[in-house]
Amino acid sequence: MEYRVLKYFLTVAAERNITRAAELLHISQPALSRQIMQLEDELGARLFVRGKRNIVLTDAGMLLRRRAQDIVELTEKTESELRTGESLSGVVSIGSGESETMRFIARCMRSFSEKYPSVTFDIYSNNADFIKERLEKGLVDIGVLLAPSDISDYDYIRLPHKERWGALLCAQSPLSRKEYVTAADLADSNIFMPRRGVVQGVAEWFGEYYGKLKIFATHNLLYNAAMLVDCGIGTALTIEGAAALYKNENIVFRPFFPELCVHSAVVWKKFQPTSPAAAAFIAHLKNELAAATDLTVAPYSGESIKASGESAACERTK
Repeated sequence: MEYRVLKYFLTVAAERNITRAAELLHISQPALSRQIMQLEDELGARLFVRGKRNIVLTDAGMLLRRRAQDIVELTEKTESELRTGESLSGVVSIGSGESETMRFIARCMRSFSEKYPSVTFDIYSNNADFIKERLEKGLVDIGVLLAPSDISDYDYIRLPHKERWGALLCAQSPLSRKEYVTAADLADSNIFMPRRGVVQGVAEWFGEYYGKLKIFATHNLLYNAAMLVDCGIGTALTIEGAAALYKNENIVFRPFFPELCVHSAVVWKKFQPTSPAAAAFIAHLKNELAAATDLTVAPYSGESIKASGESAACERTK
C-alpha cells in the first residue's frame, strides 16, 4: 500500500464521490478509479459499494479508513520530525482533556514559540484512554492526564495544579442555591457521567450512593453534556476547569463536599525517542515549572496519579 494511494482512498471515503475526490486531488476521475480498483485487488477486499450518485464504505473499507488515517498521520508526522535545518522546527502534538491545566501548557507554548518560531503545535482533545492510545501509536508526543490514571508506562512531569470535582447544574435547580453539593444531594438527579478513565475517584467519593445514581447519559468531553444541563435534563459531573469553559448564565458549577481534588501530569512514552522539537518542548516545560514553583522536577518513580478525596481544604494553584 503506497502512502499516495492511501491518501487517495481517504479522500474518496470522505467525499463519497469519485468525481469530487478527483477534483480535490487534481487528477482525472478514470485515473483515480483505477488506483482504487488496484488497491482493492492488492488487498483482496472490496472497499466501496458504488451507487448511482454516492459510494459507501464496506466493512473492509471502514477498517482500512481507520488504519489509513493513522498511517498517513504517522507518516506525515515522521517526515516533519526528520526534516533538518539550521533552526529547530517541526510539530509538537499534545493530547489533553478539558481542564484548567491547559492554561499552564498554553503559557509554555507561547514562550516556547517566541524562542522557536518554526515549531508549531497540534492539539488533540479527548479523555485519558484515547490520549494514551494515541501516545502508544506515536500520534501524539505529549499527553496531559488527570487522576486517577495509570502512568507506569510513561515518563512524566507532575504539575502542581489541582482541580476540584463538582456538579454542573441548571441555574433553576434548587441545588444551584447551595455553596457545595453532597453525594446525598445528587442521588435523585439524572446524572451525566464521564465515560472512561476518570470516574474511579468519583465512585469512591459517592460511596454507598454510587450504586443508587441515575446515570442518564455518559460523555467523553463536556460540551454536549453541558447542553443537556442547559435544557434542564439533569446534572453533569465534571472538574471545575472544564466547567469554566462553558459561560452560560443558565449553567452553574458547584463543587463537591467533602472536596474531591485531582492532580494532573504531562506524560510521554518511556524509552521512546522523541523528535527534537518535542524534546525541546519537554525541557522547556520542566524549566517553566521549576521557575514558577521553585520546585525540582523529579524523574518518574512508577506510581499512578491518584485522586484525593479527603475533606481537607484543597489548595488550588492558580
